[in-house]
Amino acid sequence: MDRTERNNRRKIMFFAVPLLLIAVSLYGLAYGSVSISLKEIWAVFTSGGSPVHEKIIMNLRLPRVLVGLLTGACLAASGALLQGVMKNPLADPGIIGVSAGGGLAAVICMIIFPEYSYLLPVMAFLGSFLTSLVIYFLAWDQGSSPLKIILAGVAVNALLGAVMNGIMVVYSDRVQAVLPWLAGGLSGRSWHHFEYMAPYALGGLILCVFAIKPANLLLLGDDSAKLLGQRVELQRFLIILLSSFLAGVAVSVAGLIGFVGLVVPHAVRLITGEDYRFLLPFSILGGASLVVFADTIARSWFDPLELPVGILLAALGAPFFLYLLKKRGIKP
Repeated sequence: MDRTERNNRRKIMFFAVPLLLIAVSLYGLAYGSVSISLKEIWAVFTSGGSPVHEKIIMNLRLPRVLVGLLTGACLAASGALLQGVMKNPLADPGIIGVSAGGGLAAVICMIIFPEYSYLLPVMAFLGSFLTSLVIYFLAWDQGSSPLKIILAGVAVNALLGAVMNGIMVVYSDRVQAVLPWLAGGLSGRSWHHFEYMAPYALGGLILCVFAIKPANLLLLGDDSAKLLGQRVELQRFLIILLSSFLAGVAVSVAGLIGFVGLVVPHAVRLITGEDYRFLLPFSILGGASLVVFADTIARSWFDPLELPVGILLAALGAPFFLYLLKKRGIKP
């Protein structure tokens, strides 16, 4: 792909992705067990439409859509940053164990200490944060190569999964309350969840702006970045922490939703290239759109059942992951 074609694609994405986000958000407001037309949605926000429709949109669908937007944005940003700092398009907070750390902390909170369930978001973030620290220092040996970080992450992910399963076996009588959260979903998410999540999510996404330049420099390779005066290990560490923070924020509210951080950044990279000035913002908007779109499908296409969005995204993301391995021959 030459520079002219890449620039043209970026211009198209500049207009197409925000329009996609708006369209998906309207789709999320309009469809569910009760379909609401765009005219009726407009009336709710302007002239006070039907009281029934107003309750459905304002109390149920709007907060759910907003939580979905923030969840997708955080997961996609987390994945894009991890892929850049590890120089591997297969890196994802769910694959290398960052999400599993938040999941384990949340399971401990919900099953062993249910009286402290109000601390669930904090516990999930701390779990993701501590897991990222463990992975980073396990991979440290006079530096931390992307390959070592990925291998350490995969091993930690397996260990945390085993511990999580062990806890659920020991406390089998309490597992039922945890299963929907483990599947990943936005069912029952309300203004309370949005108000809690929004400051952390928006703060993390704003910090992503400061990660664009170091992420681009790290793509040049450690030696080249050092020649340009960059503190490579410190920058890699800070970007990993930011990625872990974003993943923890998403996990704390939406549960274990996987593959968003893998699929969206990789798809955007194929269109716009590696430059994080374009890759990161388009990934954020694309991740937000994907989660809301998938969640709307999960709760409207399988009526009267509501499928957790994490299951649907896993069903879509796993084949894509295998495609990357087989078709592109990507190696860690």
